[in-house]
Amino acid sequence: MTFTVPGFDHVRLPGADGVELAAAVGGSGSPVVLLHGFPQTHLMWRHVAERLGDEHTVICPDLRGYGASDKPAATDPDVYAKRTMAADVVTLAAALGHERFALVGHDRGALVAFRAGLDHPETIAHLGILDIVPTLDMWNVLHGASAAVGYHLFLMAQPPGLPEAMIAGSADAFFGSFLDAWTNDPAAMPEDVRAEYLRASAAAVTSIVADYRASADIDVMHDQADLDAGSQLAMPVTVVQQDWGAQLGYDAAGVWKAWAPDLDHRLTRAGHFMAEEAPDEITAAIQGLLAR
Repeated sequence: MTFTVPGFDHVRLPGADGVELAAAVGGSGSPVVLLHGFPQTHLMWRHVAERLGDEHTVICPDLRGYGASDKPAATDPDVYAKRTMAADVVTLAAALGHERFALVGHDRGALVAFRAGLDHPETIAHLGILDIVPTLDMWNVLHGASAAVGYHLFLMAQPPGLPEAMIAGSADAFFGSFLDAWTNDPAAMPEDVRAEYLRASAAAVTSIVADYRASADIDVMHDQADLDAGSQLAMPVTVVQQDWGAQLGYDAAGVWKAWAPDLDHRLTRAGHFMAEEAPDEITAAIQGLLAR
């Protein structure tokens, strides 16, 4: 059984460098691409995608290394760089005939969306970000005992070998711990959906770790180069996140304002998996973004 967005077609489309991505595609109208987070697949968008599909063509891919998409070996840092993963998204949308589209990402997908906004400003018309700060800022705000909330970032940043072995040896416990700890409303993630996330993640340990490892290396370099160059996001940007600024002691809206002059920054009471816990709220935020 293929777990996908109800009523959507499940297809395979080209990404960058010969990689193929699995995606759910449905609805009609101006295009919106939705990128999932960790430890999930495109299935996390099932509620929001159906709502947006009344007015938009909605495209929900599995990121490279996740779900049913290809999982190339990380033979060099570029393979899972967010720059490469952003190129996947642009290539995939072009294969469907969309040279310009709105892009919304959650968690890991939001890091890809951020990079796409910087690298492809002529292509990304609107940018939505759920529950992150950019990679460079993420490392800068994690300090002291409060950084324990992001222990997995440090684990998967280690050289190849040990992180993969540790996680593969207890995959359900590892990935399940995030699904449990980051969910305010367990009913929002039914058991069959949770099981699908665990199955997909256990089958992708090596590529998931490679994705995270890139964010402690090449992604930081790319963000720093843009910061040094004064690069900013040229399109309207909406950020919805939990109140991480209060929890970790930084100005979240200020961090985003430095990158996104045209910014709508919102806090939510939903948990990390807000597209599943609060689909009406997230749909409304995206619709508001698209109207700008």
